[in-house]
Amino acid sequence: MAAKWLVMPRRPRHHRHDTGFSLLEMLVALAVFSIAALALIKLQGASLMQTAELDSRLYSEITVRNLAVEALTDPNPPALGDAEGSLTNAGRSFTWRRNTTAMEGGEMLRIDLAVRQGTGPDVTLTVLRPVL
Repeated sequence: MAAKWLVMPRRPRHHRHDTGFSLLEMLVALAVFSIAALALIKLQGASLMQTAELDSRLYSEITVRNLAVEALTDPNPPALGDAEGSLTNAGRSFTWRRNTTAMEGGEMLRIDLAVRQGTGPDVTLTVLRPVL
């Protein structure tokens, strides 16, 4: 008896092109990447602005404390009323305001100081000093 070979019918091969990403998948991936990149850029910008603001505030705080030390250690107390001026500290220009009032009883002075660098916020400090 001759050998009979059992021949299975072949299924037609589907030529699938699953070897890469589709255009839609690439567009979605690029959109997600773009949103993430924009968020990171915005975060970096906010961080730089905060750093500059903190730098300005730090020097304003140092300057207002220097003015307070001057007001406390000067042998003559500051004159009552308002005074203002400008000064340079660490190569930066500052404007300052001082309001001196006598406390109840007349033995102490209240000195309110405010310093501003450029268009930045006011940094304020209040100190008490004996009249002497």
